[in-house]
Amino acid sequence: MPNTATFVPEKIQIGISSCLLGNQVRFDGGHKNSYYCKQEIEPFFEYTTVCPEMAIGMGAPRKSVRQVRDGDIVYIRSADGSLDVTDKLNEYSKSKVEELDYLGGYILCAKSPTCGMERVTEYKIGTNNGSKTGVGVFAKALMERYPFLPVEEEGRLHDLPLRENFFTRVFAYNDWQKMKQSGLTKHKLMQFHSRYKYLLMAHSPKWYRELGPILADINDLEHTAQVYFEGFMTALKIIATRKNHTSTLQHIQGYFKKKLNAQQKEELSESILKYRQGLLPLLVPITLINHYLREFPTPYIEEQVYLNPHPEALKLRYAY
Repeated sequence: MPNTATFVPEKIQIGISSCLLGNQVRFDGGHKNSYYCKQEIEPFFEYTTVCPEMAIGMGAPRKSVRQVRDGDIVYIRSADGSLDVTDKLNEYSKSKVEELDYLGGYILCAKSPTCGMERVTEYKIGTNNGSKTGVGVFAKALMERYPFLPVEEEGRLHDLPLRENFFTRVFAYNDWQKMKQSGLTKHKLMQFHSRYKYLLMAHSPKWYRELGPILADINDLEHTAQVYFEGFMTALKIIATRKNHTSTLQHIQGYFKKKLNAQQKEELSESILKYRQGLLPLLVPITLINHYLREFPTPYIEEQVYLNPHPEALKLRYAY
């Protein structure tokens, strides 16, 4: 039977900007409620909510603040300069992120001077001239402290490939953490790589080729594991293309060449081709492969995370 036990039974902990869950914590006393985060995916995760501005006692409603750059220094100030919370926010962010090592991912609110992941407006000191070159102070501290933690902005999750990529990384990151917590061994590390080979191939053939040799001669297990993990998460951050998915599917198809009859071979080949042409979603050839695995058990392929990188109910492979 195809492997459907990729995930740990308990829910993964996800950090999220508090306003995205409808909490009235914004400067105007409002929120940025995300239906997708609140209704669609909340059943699959446990949320840890954070609002840095509320956490330092600014209250809601409150005077709005923005990023102001003066040379190499970025201040967090009100437009009129009467309020400066730079030190408080930096101190809070540095302290808070140290408490978040249990998280499996983070969803941030875009454009926020504290939580924006990218393209936050920075104003040149003494002017109202801004450029979208900033990173929110809390978001920056989070990503610097945990450079391989899956992090995404809520708005970008409406882009289906970005959404699928983010959650693929969340579940893979969690899988790695659970493996390490269970006690790292050479055997477990090799098994982990074996299960993820085809997922790596779909995301980055380059990293797929490079990660295997890292495990060929393990002397310092902890060091090797860390080097592997960094490459592994770097590879998964690359968006898997139709071309790479097609190549991966064709590699898997090769395991069935002596088992399928002519009609079955043609059916699988046609589904892969139509996926490559954009006529079918990825779910179709994946479903067909899983069907053939039930008929023709192939343990190595059954164990591949590629066929089941996240819960089917998240519907991440339905639309592209």
